[in-house]
Amino acid sequence: MELKPVAATVKTPAQNFTGDVYMTPIYSGTGPSRMTVALVRFTPGAYTNWHSHAVGQTLHVTDGIGLVGTRDGRVLRVRAGDTVICPPGEEHWHGATADTFMSHLAMLEANPDGSDPTTWLEPVVDDHYQHANRA
Repeated sequence: MELKPVAATVKTPAQNFTGDVYMTPIYSGTGPSRMTVALVRFTPGAYTNWHSHAVGQTLHVTDGIGLVGTRDGRVLRVRAGDTVICPPGEEHWHGATADTFMSHLAMLEANPDGSDPTTWLEPVVDDHYQHANRA
């Protein structure tokens, strides 16, 4: 057993997010584990670009109300306690609603070679987010 100190919170890169988003690393596995866990905090109206994960991603909402959208137009409104499973390769986005903060644990595995499994894509169009927020 090992007690890890709390890692520093960092602001996420602006090229992958709209609005202010902060991430606190929680765990980064070392062989045989490839698991990565981070606490991600979205300010009201903040959300990710479209992206996918080679081996999928699990989001567990810890606080607030958020949105998770997929390319087929489906949008889930999520609340504290909800868990969303994003399958491998599914292009999606997630973030806070326009008027609330939202925090989630983002859990995913690195690729078998240890590389980053996330493929970042283009920003979500503002109209798409606004429509999702109203739904």
